[in-house]
Amino acid sequence: MSDPSSILAAVRAAAARHGLNLCAAIPLARYDAAVQPDARASLIDPAARSILVLGNGGGDFWAAFKRHAARNPGWWERENPLDDFTREVVEREVAQPLRDAALRHTIVHPFMHGGGRTLNFVELGKAAGIAGPSILGVVVHPTFGPWIACRAALLLDVALDAPGDARGFDPCPGCVPRSCISACPVGAVSFPAGWDVPKCLTHRVEAEPDCAGRCHARVGCVLGPEHRYPDDELAYHQMRALRAMRPYYEIHIKPKVRE
Repeated sequence: MSDPSSILAAVRAAAARHGLNLCAAIPLARYDAAVQPDARASLIDPAARSILVLGNGGGDFWAAFKRHAARNPGWWERENPLDDFTREVVEREVAQPLRDAALRHTIVHPFMHGGGRTLNFVELGKAAGIAGPSILGVVVHPTFGPWIACRAALLLDVALDAPGDARGFDPCPGCVPRSCISACPVGAVSFPAGWDVPKCLTHRVEAEPDCAGRCHARVGCVLGPEHRYPDDELAYHQMRALRAMRPYYEIHIKPKVRE
């Protein structure tokens, strides 16, 4: 097997070619200690010793996805086109240095269409120094602000500890303008309470055009505005988020009709 640091560098280079420009690695035990027992990585791969986290900051990953979709007619018509692109890139390209080094690995994504275990990627991102918490309901990065996402995790049977520069980042308590709060049209963001999911989701479902194209609070964040996702990406994520959250609204929030 090659030197672990050289493998990490090769994975980073392969990921960056597709816009996955955030990459960090931590001991698996550090993540497991931060989450509930049923979310531990050791349940997925008991032999793994570290976790390599892949994410994107800014719009480069979306641009790579659109180029891929343009080269592959019909890709946009898939049920989950961005997730399918993520899986293809990570499994085919990013994991190639691990295969070259004969390093056993397990790939885990935030999305698990069809079932299966996944990880708590919010806690994983914080533990790995990919991002810090925010009152917006999304994690944030010192450079990219809220315009980031964790896309995959590689569970490795080698020891690595190379966290990102967002470890310990917690900007909201010290933020003075907190412009995200006033930007929300329904007052679903506050400090220190954070994101009011029922209030947000009720507004999203019952007055969807108001927030269909973007989360106004997220756009209002003072961090990394120059890295904001392009409009078509914002609309894509908003639509997907609403589709995923609507069943929760129907079950837990929607007023019940008295018979």
